[in-house]
Amino acid sequence: MTNLYKVMTAALMLSVTATILVAQEPVHSTHEGPSVSIPADQIKFVHTGVKTEKGELMAGPAYGDLQHGRHGTFVRMPHGFKSVVHTHTEDYYAAVIEGVGSNHPVGGRALRLPKGSYWFQRGEEPHVTECLSKTDCLFFLVQPGKFDYAPVR
Repeated sequence: MTNLYKVMTAALMLSVTATILVAQEPVHSTHEGPSVSIPADQIKFVHTGVKTEKGELMAGPAYGDLQHGRHGTFVRMPHGFKSVVHTHTEDYYAAVIEGVGSNHPVGGRALRLPKGSYWFQRGEEPHVTECLSKTDCLFFLVQPGKFDYAPVR
């Protein structure tokens, strides 16, 4: 009986170890389409409808479709532009490509974010985004869902 117990215990341990190892195998992600390269002067910017007295935000799609789902999009913001307090349904990640921007919570200090800087904006959180530099700003946004802009009243 002792040998049978040892064999069964060893088999159980081997089974648990195999299960753990299989569970840790890397999962291969689904590819989003063909590889592409787009020179900066060929990015097509479109009107977003988001405006202040300083001008309108322009969007240049890199991948996906900002109106319908997951996307990576260049956003050109005129110098001096300061958004109204607003939210977005989805989280997004942003990097400053040109200019000096800021993205901050309502009542928060406008932290200067020069080119090369990054921010994360949680969805449904009221905030203000602005271009602090004397030249226009260019940001790159990545968002898991469609882009929306809801002013807070």
